[in-house]
Amino acid sequence: MDLTAATHPLPASQSCSLVLVNPTDEELEVIYRLSFAEWGDALTLPQYLEESHFLAKVPLAKNGGMTSWVLTAKDWLPNQRPILASCETFRKRAFMSNKEDQMSENVVYGIASVFANPDYRRRGYGARLMNELAKMLPKMHHGPLLSIGSILYSDIGKEYYTKLGWLTFSANYHFEFDSKTGLVSTHARFVKAEDLPQLCQEDEAISQKLMAGLPPGKTRIMIVPDIDHILWHISKEAFACQKIFGHIPQAKGALAGEYGCRIWVLWAHRYYGHPYSSPEDNTLYILRLVIEDHDPTPEQFKSQVQYLKAVLQLAQAEAADWGLRSVKLWHPTSLTQKMVEQSGLEHRQVDREEDSVASLRWFGDGAVTEDDLEWVACEKYAWV
Repeated sequence: MDLTAATHPLPASQSCSLVLVNPTDEELEVIYRLSFAEWGDALTLPQYLEESHFLAKVPLAKNGGMTSWVLTAKDWLPNQRPILASCETFRKRAFMSNKEDQMSENVVYGIASVFANPDYRRRGYGARLMNELAKMLPKMHHGPLLSIGSILYSDIGKEYYTKLGWLTFSANYHFEFDSKTGLVSTHARFVKAEDLPQLCQEDEAISQKLMAGLPPGKTRIMIVPDIDHILWHISKEAFACQKIFGHIPQAKGALAGEYGCRIWVLWAHRYYGHPYSSPEDNTLYILRLVIEDHDPTPEQFKSQVQYLKAVLQLAQAEAADWGLRSVKLWHPTSLTQKMVEQSGLEHRQVDREEDSVASLRWFGDGAVTEDDLEWVACEKYAWV
């Protein structure tokens, strides 16, 4: 396939000839090969190519949930045209409460895998790709659900996407815990794969109740922590672990407490480097933390502190067992922060300035700041 610029004079990034189109299968293969150096993690190139096709078939992505896009010229032929830039979009369910405290379910599009062909960089094609998305995504609907915004996670700092209209949020911080061996708790148990559908269903109900109970005066958006998001991360985890170790983790999280005051976490193992040669950044991510009772009595709060400590200690032990250096918990709420402090668990807060910077573009009228709009539960599960 000839995707070089030799026979295709490159148009300016402002040219009206540039369009967003869906790539062919052959073009997708080229994109995957080009992006391997940046996103291959601990996999080999053949494994990464296999993973890319595999993840296109998991629940969050299939049936139109994920769409691939390329920026190219409208008169260039498929499988011969240069791919100037590319990305994926994921359709996500979102809860929204408006300033009058009216609840609704809508659609937010996640923008992922934004990639500019190295041969064509510094020509403005990445920005043109994002500008085209900004015009197109508000017009996309899924049945009766309205498209109200788009999110992305920048790995190139805050400035680039802010200039293009994606608001950076103050929620870009996380707690980090070192992995530790020998931690055992009688308060908590592991969450297994068969537990996930019920826990995610209950989480949706808890989240709706939480959103409905927040004070009016501000628009709030929450990506629904549904089973499809969790399964995407676990599918990626399972693929990598099977290739690296020949088997997959059985524990999908940890749970403590009695019904009505439970606390649970769901997690995923991520290998950025091979565990036997480059383990420094390998991480157990807490995808989702659920606190069933957000208004505990003083006595209940004491119990909750112990429950949270128990599930996080199981996470630390799981990380150690699988050769992961740390456990990361994104966007802990003020209640969670207080509980972690009182638990006595050693941890550190990390402010993300350059990588995984959560950003949101609102499709409503007028300029938007954090005084107007809040992203509730900006946790790792929504990173897809």
